[in-house]
Amino acid sequence: MTTIIIKSFNRPYYLERCLQSIYSCVKGNFELKILDDGTPTKYLGIIKSKFPEAKIITSAQYPDKIQAIEDHITMGKKIDGFAIPTDLWYNEVKSSADYVLVTEDDVWFTETLDIDNIVAEMKSFASPLLKLGWLGNVSDDKELMIKKLSANMNQAQPVKLFTANKWLMDVFMYNKYKIFTILYKLGWVDNETKRRYWAINSILMGLYRKDYWLAVWEDAKGKVDEKQQLRNAAAWYHKNKNAVFARTGREVLKTTFKSSATGSYHEYGNHFDVNRMNYILNEAWLSNQFDSMQNYPKDFSDDYIRSFLDQEDHPDAQFSQWYKWAEKFRQQYRSLGAQVE
Repeated sequence: MTTIIIKSFNRPYYLERCLQSIYSCVKGNFELKILDDGTPTKYLGIIKSKFPEAKIITSAQYPDKIQAIEDHITMGKKIDGFAIPTDLWYNEVKSSADYVLVTEDDVWFTETLDIDNIVAEMKSFASPLLKLGWLGNVSDDKELMIKKLSANMNQAQPVKLFTANKWLMDVFMYNKYKIFTILYKLGWVDNETKRRYWAINSILMGLYRKDYWLAVWEDAKGKVDEKQQLRNAAAWYHKNKNAVFARTGREVLKTTFKSSATGSYHEYGNHFDVNRMNYILNEAWLSNQFDSMQNYPKDFSDDYIRSFLDQEDHPDAQFSQWYKWAEKFRQQYRSLGAQVE
């Protein structure tokens, strides 16, 4: 048994796509948990009726979040997208099977995966993390030892990655006592150094051995701090040098660069409200006008999104402004070597 956990917030039109792709592509024995932090009940009820096998668990702040969404739509109040239910995520992973896929509502499968076979292979190779998607980004492969392990798995092992106990990694990651600055001036580290630690972590597309995921997230305390995660991952790896980090032979997961759960992490200065866009698409989905599988396995087409935004013609969600917003979103990842189309 493997546990698939989907973190969701107010995008049932993507959540349905995610779920449909799982039931279409994932073979084997798995349980499914949806950890929802604020999808309004009228939408969540439809998800429950369409996917009765999935267990839906709401966060402690769920009532406040759905009220915040309503207040934003009716009164324009800002939604705090930084209040994160890491305690819910942690506790549910802790109570899950020994292997967990932790993903989000805007991620979907594009290829078939036999999850029983792949977990068996992870066990045989002592792999704590198997990446199922990496946005087509192989720009850092020169820093990895790439080795074929099986027909399904390739080792993708960092070869020159500084690791130490948690205290030293904390000093390193957060530049305490100006250590990173000193190392930079000596030429021992550079602007790409910290990026290399993503070889041993995955936010959206990782199939984990449970104990490793818990080690990475053990002190999150209601926030998503990437330096903290990488510090924890490096400290764990320092104590478990025989661990084999791997990825599937082909990417089997894809995510969007056309939407965001809230605007909190993606404010680019132009006049566009992603929360309003989500409301428009959510309502269209609720009335069976929006097809969650349109253009699958690719993301929704621009013209499809445009048809709904143009029909609504809301001043805070114009197609032209959405396109500028989405381009800035994509460019962040293009610059890192990701394929975002």
